[in-house]
Amino acid sequence: MTENPSLSTAVPAIALNSGTTIPQLGLGTWPLDDAEVERAIVAAAEIGYRHVDTAAKYGNETGVGRGLQASGIAREDWFVTTKLDGGYQGDDRAIAGLDASLQRLGLDYVDLLLIHWPLPARDQYVSTWQTFIALQQSGRARAIGVSNFKPAHIDRLIAETGVTPAINQIELSPAIPRLEQRAYGAAHGIVTESWSPIGGSGDLLASPVLASLADKHGRTPGQIVLRWHVQNGLVAIPKSRNPQRMAENLAVFDFELDADDLATLDGLDQGPDAGVDSDHTGH
Repeated sequence: MTENPSLSTAVPAIALNSGTTIPQLGLGTWPLDDAEVERAIVAAAEIGYRHVDTAAKYGNETGVGRGLQASGIAREDWFVTTKLDGGYQGDDRAIAGLDASLQRLGLDYVDLLLIHWPLPARDQYVSTWQTFIALQQSGRARAIGVSNFKPAHIDRLIAETGVTPAINQIELSPAIPRLEQRAYGAAHGIVTESWSPIGGSGDLLASPVLASLADKHGRTPGQIVLRWHVQNGLVAIPKSRNPQRMAENLAVFDFELDADDLATLDGLDQGPDAGVDSDHTGH
């Protein structure tokens, strides 16, 4: 395989409270199917990606596993995240859930296992977290965390189990900066990870502000947004099946936004009501 060490070594790693680390930028895989995601991961590996994010709900873990195998990259050099959704909450259902995910992925362990969303009306996320703790202790998940959780949900996890999530993966971009959740994470040693980091289906990338900053730095609007994530200490998982776009997304570690740039991007905040309702849905 053709290796690009200049890119693969350029991605910083962020420490997790589990004692492991996570590459600051990875490949999102929703909504790719098995065949698409296999091709995407092989292409991403050649570019320098070593971090891939999937979920049982995405229906593409088999393809992710095939892509990892076909990449020629050693297992220990990959950081693999999967998530278990509502069907695996409560009554130790997550044990069989992770076992099935590992079988589809063709792996003995995942680097990060997330509760996909809290679903507080069910009131099962604390018992699910207790099962996740056991799965981490068994070695089948190197780190455990949550997705689409609000601070109040995480407060309960910590209070009732004594174990703090390593990560909270949430919808986050300059338009939806989640300042409260980021501050909460920082105060509790929880890394914040951004899904839809470049704005998803919104019009963020069409913003004249981004066009101006892209012109200033000789970059694409998407690279400006991803650099904002990097400089804010966030982990970002942009999704793409296009190798050229993948390469652009990874090439954000060789320039800096200045304080004025960051302040300008912070001005794109659409307010606290933007984005999904994490009580009921999630990526």
